[in-house]
Amino acid sequence: MRKPLRHALARYRASGADLPFGNPLAAHGLAMEGYFWRVTDGDRSLIALIGVNAPRDGSPPWATLGLAASNGFVRTVAADTGWADPGALGARSGDSFVATSDRVRVHLGADARCEFAIAEAAPWLGRAFGGSSLFHSVPGLNQYWHPWLLGGQATGWAELGGERWEFDTAQVYAEKNWGKGGFPDAWWWGQAQGFTDLGACVAFAGGLVHAGPLRTTVTAVVVRLPDGQVIRLGNPGTSPVRAEVTDERWLLRGRGRGYEVTLDGCGPLGAAHVLPVPLPDERRNTAGDLEHLSADLRVEVRHRRRLIWADRSRMAALEHGGLARAEAELRRRGLPLGAVDAPPARQ
Repeated sequence: MRKPLRHALARYRASGADLPFGNPLAAHGLAMEGYFWRVTDGDRSLIALIGVNAPRDGSPPWATLGLAASNGFVRTVAADTGWADPGALGARSGDSFVATSDRVRVHLGADARCEFAIAEAAPWLGRAFGGSSLFHSVPGLNQYWHPWLLGGQATGWAELGGERWEFDTAQVYAEKNWGKGGFPDAWWWGQAQGFTDLGACVAFAGGLVHAGPLRTTVTAVVVRLPDGQVIRLGNPGTSPVRAEVTDERWLLRGRGRGYEVTLDGCGPLGAAHVLPVPLPDERRNTAGDLEHLSADLRVEVRHRRRLIWADRSRMAALEHGGLARAEAELRRRGLPLGAVDAPPARQ
């Protein structure tokens, strides 16, 4: 490849965009590169996350680290160091968080640890683009999203606020998000396994995306059916998804390519975790996200009006993000603004 073309492609990717059949898993070198794993094991679940944040002043990257579970436990840290792999799926923050495509290790204190290995992976396959579809090719967006692991078996353990969990061949999901602007002003997200058929997986993400004068609200839905087939809806015009979201209700309806997908989820606000979002230039986290880890989600998929799959998970993760929304919930709980280690209120 000639040097000018190689430099042009490097600049294009550094904008956050990927060419068709590119590798969205490798770090782009933007303000935020986020990595997220969720383990579902019967009636319990945990999440592990790392965001590698690069301030615009050129100072070294730092990291947002988090570990939370359906038992109400949450621990978050703003770590001084962070590294995102520019060649493959991988991220690290010292010895506190080390992750690759098949192994995750989190140590945020004696009561906030987990380690697990991933086998029998069911990755996103055979697609020109990832979860953001054609938006992956648009340079300079504030946020891109890719659910790269739609199933697999996680084996390991966790220490979560005094409880020790051992799990063997639990269900696992993972995704990556990145962007020059950190998180959108408002967003909604969800993920669920724990269905009757353990091969099924559902994920969705939506919010306000922008690049220069382009501003639009987009929601993407990804369903891995029990037989392994993957359906993705969310392209404006060809497979749009309509989302009606509150702090306690997530109703999504999508249609395209002969498919109709309906997701109907709910969870009481008081049971939601308050999770952090990074402020990359300020080298700190702030409360910005309300996330349930054991919510209810009903799924219905039709093809040419014929019902082909319907099920329900009572271990769904459902999220409604936005700084003002999270701060209002902190006030309701009587906690200081900016708190990000706030456990869910007990019902």
